[in-house]
Amino acid sequence: MLCHAREQTGLPIVTELMSPYDIDTFVDKVDCIQVGARNMQNFDLLKEVGRINKPVILKRGLSATISEWLMAAEYIAAGGNHNIIFFFFGIRTFETAYRNVMDVTCVPVLKRETHLPVIIDPSHAGGKAWMVPALARAAIAAGADGLLVEMHPNPCEAWCDADQALNPQEFKDLIGSLRGIAEVIGRTL
Repeated sequence: MLCHAREQTGLPIVTELMSPYDIDTFVDKVDCIQVGARNMQNFDLLKEVGRINKPVILKRGLSATISEWLMAAEYIAAGGNHNIIFFFFGIRTFETAYRNVMDVTCVPVLKRETHLPVIIDPSHAGGKAWMVPALARAAIAAGADGLLVEMHPNPCEAWCDADQALNPQEFKDLIGSLRGIAEVIGRTL
């Protein structure tokens, strides 16, 4: 179904692999492989995605330090694949007012330590739509290379992640404010 959708739309396929044994099944069918937060330290999986020539989105584990995240990327790079994208949706703390802590400090640290892109997910960090614009603006101001923002034509009817999804007008307004922030820091959106 995903391959058919790609043929119809031209959109690339990104899929999460959870086991190194599934790589051969997916490698020729997908455009990008995602290593989820719970598999960030699945070293057999990291070694396997290191041997392929596909972009790899490497999510930060919920309790992982930046050093551990960087070392996970090293496992991929050691196999020859340097097309790594850092992806962050928050870390777990004792706080209960929001889903995860969106540590924007990781962006400048990663930018200093690597040349690799950093994508932030403000939707999953806050877990509530009303938090998404502020978190997205903070991420862009900190230097993030991209955002993953949940959007749905009617969030109340979304089958998943309804609480954190923006409606089209909210998304349009957010993009306008992000363009202004990007311009101030010498970037484009």
